[in-house]
Amino acid sequence: MAQTFMTEIPAHYNPQHSRQFGFRPDAQSLFEAAGLFRRENHLLPAASDLHRNHLVLIDVQRDFCFPEGTLFVGGHSGHGAMDDNDRIARFIYQNLGLISEITCTLDSHLPFQIFFAPFWVDRAGAPLAPHRTLSRDEIRAGDARPNPDIVAAVGALDLDWLTRQVLFYSESLEKAGKYVLYLWPPHVLLGGDGHALTGVIQEARLFHAYARGARNGVEIKGLHPLTENYSVFSPEVLLTHDGASLASRNGALIDSLLREDRLIIAGQASSHCVKSSVDDLLDAILEKDAQLARRVYIVEDAMSAVAVPDPAKPGTFLADFTDAAQNALGRYQEAGMHIVRTTTPVSDWPHFLA
Repeated sequence: MAQTFMTEIPAHYNPQHSRQFGFRPDAQSLFEAAGLFRRENHLLPAASDLHRNHLVLIDVQRDFCFPEGTLFVGGHSGHGAMDDNDRIARFIYQNLGLISEITCTLDSHLPFQIFFAPFWVDRAGAPLAPHRTLSRDEIRAGDARPNPDIVAAVGALDLDWLTRQVLFYSESLEKAGKYVLYLWPPHVLLGGDGHALTGVIQEARLFHAYARGARNGVEIKGLHPLTENYSVFSPEVLLTHDGASLASRNGALIDSLLREDRLIIAGQASSHCVKSSVDDLLDAILEKDAQLARRVYIVEDAMSAVAVPDPAKPGTFLADFTDAAQNALGRYQEAGMHIVRTTTPVSDWPHFLA
């Protein structure tokens, strides 16, 4: 049986909620509304879909998506992720019958991790400030070193081992050429309200699950204290300085997603976690079959880049990764992936309904 094409946005959706940090949907009300909506729109269970269209939403969490969050992805406009919240939610509702499953990744952190400023102290023992890079030369010279009070908290053998490890880590990052270690303020801490999905995304994924009988699971990433994990598929560094295993790739997730007929990718931030995830996905595709890239659709108006405003100089940024995000989109398109927008009906996306 054919899949339902476009659906109307349900009456419960309030776009103002896309800008409200504290909005929390009511799951029981959504379950009841979704049942009625399913019957009125003749929606079929996702298990009956002739083609599997899997929407992957990267880190659409409160800390990234609102100014009240500790690491708001405002982009150049200053309200990027909030606009993205609204566009993603509308996209889900309008394509309920075409989306087979929604997977949300959850960046998940502990108080002391190698990319957090509280992990580090300077030569005199004073804590380092966030929103700065940290080079291997600074670590080698002792101008930046691990906080000696956190050795046990991060699972290190002792301070000497940890000092060797952080130098090896920074060298590994710079050798790979992807990133220089950047110190972020604490964000998406487990147990905090900033870790949760934004309310409108939680609302939309629940409504879709109830309307289509879909699993709509989550993938946790980022808990290892001694490596960044921008990508949902792999940490940045996999080994310790003495050759032991530090962390591992999520090969099972890549394999399962590559079995889908189409992947749709959106979320935060286009310059970091989306970019790293798609980079790893593309590497896996090129190893297996380059033609699989044509199954991937990246929604460019449903993601924003990290651009940290400089409060001392209005209109300028302490850090701006917009160019990195744009360059990545160009690479993905060259590889055969499709760069699309929510404002274009999926019927007009290249080969989507073919």
